[in-house]
Amino acid sequence: MSEQVLKNGDVMARSRTRTIAQVAMLGAVAGVLMNFEFPLPFLAPSFYQLDFSEIPVMVGSFAMGPIAGVLIELVKILVHLVTKGTMTAGVGDVANFLFGCAYVVPAGLIYRYRHVKTRKHAVMGMAAGTVLTTILACFVNAFILLPAYGKAFGMPVEAFIEMGTAVHSSVHNLFGFAVMILVPFNLFKYTLTSVIVFVLYKRIRVILRGD
Repeated sequence: MSEQVLKNGDVMARSRTRTIAQVAMLGAVAGVLMNFEFPLPFLAPSFYQLDFSEIPVMVGSFAMGPIAGVLIELVKILVHLVTKGTMTAGVGDVANFLFGCAYVVPAGLIYRYRHVKTRKHAVMGMAAGTVLTTILACFVNAFILLPAYGKAFGMPVEAFIEMGTAVHSSVHNLFGFAVMILVPFNLFKYTLTSVIVFVLYKRIRVILRGD
């Protein structure tokens, strides 16, 4: 009996160690990917940039659950701050963490805690995360982040509106900026990320042994 308890304890300890290592590894990869970002001038002003850092985070959330996804997201931000620093006075980094969690947590919950995990559940989870993040980003940017950026860099909000108008002529205020600029940008970003995860996950899962 005692030998069985010890064996079970060893298995749990190894499992925890493996999980910690995987969280650190995926977070580091995500942090490096976050450094490789590029603008989409046909969708948004250049200070909104696309990167693929959420791919390893979503993979981890699918494989190990939403809590692991949040931890990977945190490691990602820390690695990015160490390797590149912040050009947004920390505002963008906090926003990135918040929106990343909004994307991967619903997906992890919907997929990970199904008795039978299927591609359908993965798609449902990523679709829910994409919609939630897009809505959240719309309101948070309009009422919190853009004003905060303005204060941090001494820019009037009208400057953001002008940049939005240059991309889409229907932008006349901050909420219009969020709806006409950020909704398409985030839908594109997280849909593209979801498609890549959908293609890659089954191959990576074999390595992570999440299921």
